[in-house]
Amino acid sequence: MTPTRGGNDTTGGPALDGQALDEVVRFTSDLIRIDTTNRGGGSCWERPAAEYVAERLSDAGVEAHLLEAAPGRTNVVARVEGHDRAAPGLLVHGHLDVVPAEAADWSVHPFSGEIRDGVVWGRGAIDMKNMDAMMVAVVRAWQRLGLRPRRDVVFAFTADEEDSADAGSSFLADRHADLFAGCTEGVSESGAFTYYGTTPGAERVRRLYPVAAGERGTAWLRLTARGRAGHGSKINHDNAVSRLAAAVARIGEHRWPVRLTPTVRSALTELAQLYGVKAELDAPDFDVDALLAELGSAADLIAPTVRNSTNPTMLDAGYKVNVIPGSATAYVDGRVLPGCEAEFEATLDALTGPGVEWEYHHREVPLSAPVEAPAFAAMRAAVERFDPDGHVVPYCMAGGTDAKQFSRLGITGYGFSPLKLPPGFDYAALFHGVDERVPVEALHFGVRVLDHFLREV
Repeated sequence: MTPTRGGNDTTGGPALDGQALDEVVRFTSDLIRIDTTNRGGGSCWERPAAEYVAERLSDAGVEAHLLEAAPGRTNVVARVEGHDRAAPGLLVHGHLDVVPAEAADWSVHPFSGEIRDGVVWGRGAIDMKNMDAMMVAVVRAWQRLGLRPRRDVVFAFTADEEDSADAGSSFLADRHADLFAGCTEGVSESGAFTYYGTTPGAERVRRLYPVAAGERGTAWLRLTARGRAGHGSKINHDNAVSRLAAAVARIGEHRWPVRLTPTVRSALTELAQLYGVKAELDAPDFDVDALLAELGSAADLIAPTVRNSTNPTMLDAGYKVNVIPGSATAYVDGRVLPGCEAEFEATLDALTGPGVEWEYHHREVPLSAPVEAPAFAAMRAAVERFDPDGHVVPYCMAGGTDAKQFSRLGITGYGFSPLKLPPGFDYAALFHGVDERVPVEALHFGVRVLDHFLREV
């Protein structure tokens, strides 16, 4: 039985004490109250949150490095030495910035950190000051209880993840690689949360814990069409706006072909076995959409990552209704599966057509991590030890995280920020959503699982 206030964990070894459970809730609330809104363009100020984290690590006797790419854009990095000096290091990272929140839309003020009815409310409760708090609480508990992980564990608290990461993980990877020496794997956000998978008819419900073992690459595109400027009353067959609109329509309507990466194949195989659904992924007539339909709500974890995607998001042209502009610009949010970059670029060349140029506005690599690795097995074991009725399954993130930047250092990234959530709690909807919140019991579960994983991996 999982202890509620310290004692031993189910391995018979020392478990986190009651202070750690209290601290993870308090730290989450405190960090939410520190407004670290990132509106892009270098406007964020993460330093107060970074100082808060560094002070609590330093109070526990752990050296914390404060590192800035620009004034106020502060990152924190700390290393806890493991007892096996021959083992490779492990990176655990979380970002300190959050997306904007409009207070008028919320039930509580988004930066109140209010704890009400067993729930912590506020921007960052899910994305991802909860994980930051778990990281700090675990380190402090280790120092207090005389515990050590097997491997060196580097804890990084980053700036700027909600924008370009230039002031955060990119800056750390490029300028402070020495702090991550020896790290071969890393864990961070968007994994090991409870997902209630229900098949059509709701006759079979499973408590799933998807752990990310891959990310689609970021391919934000700028399209530029050029034509002949002129008076709006004149016939003009060299119209930049028309040319751009046609290209945008083709891109938005394009049906990308199915491309099953190793992570997605593993996810489909495990979910099909769990739900008793036949899945012959290598059959000539295999229909991934038909299989997803049989998996019910669990398919939502997989559907965004069986293809590349391109979604037009912004248009900019002209300055007056009766003036045909000489150029027009559009932006497209593209996401690319591992191994599909060349196909993506060739397809964009064909879809844009003559008279429309495209370029990368922002680009980050896709990632793939082995599901058969010991680290993934350790994550699975840690979650299922504290929720024996849960089922860990791999999945690929539709978007991306700081793991992309840390991959430059040869660090393989996984999404693992554990939370046990009640039925009806829509985790995905709260990312960047209104009334973001996290249950206290989910934080208790998360800090226990994270501690166990980090000491056992």
